[in-house]
Amino acid sequence: MTRLPLLGRTGTFTWRMLATVLGSQALVILLGALLARSTAIADGADNARTLLWVGCGLALLAFVAAGLLRGPLGLPLGWLVQLLTWLSAIVVPAMIGVGLIFTGLWVLCLVKGQQVDAMMAAREQDAETGR
Repeated sequence: MTRLPLLGRTGTFTWRMLATVLGSQALVILLGALLARSTAIADGADNARTLLWVGCGLALLAFVAAGLLRGPLGLPLGWLVQLLTWLSAIVVPAMIGVGLIFTGLWVLCLVKGQQVDAMMAAREQDAETGR
């Protein structure tokens, strides 16, 4: 069983897959922010603008985390995005589905990406030793 890292750097294939997940997640989070704003306006709440800005901030954090995945900050920020996506379900219950899908993709890409990176490293080492 491959461990799920919370900190550190990932291999090239892994960070590319994770960046794709976070970029896609950011777009869905933006749509969730618009939904939260529209629902608040329809309910006559005063916090519609705040909900929109908080949602846009979370989407921006997802984009930033995707860009930082090459370095040591990207992985913890990616996990933070996953957590905050789940917490956003307090305001927009449909975000539970978003959390399920994207956290599942995040974990799958993290596990499979590490496996692919390990296979690529073994292949490179075999090529260097002439096997």
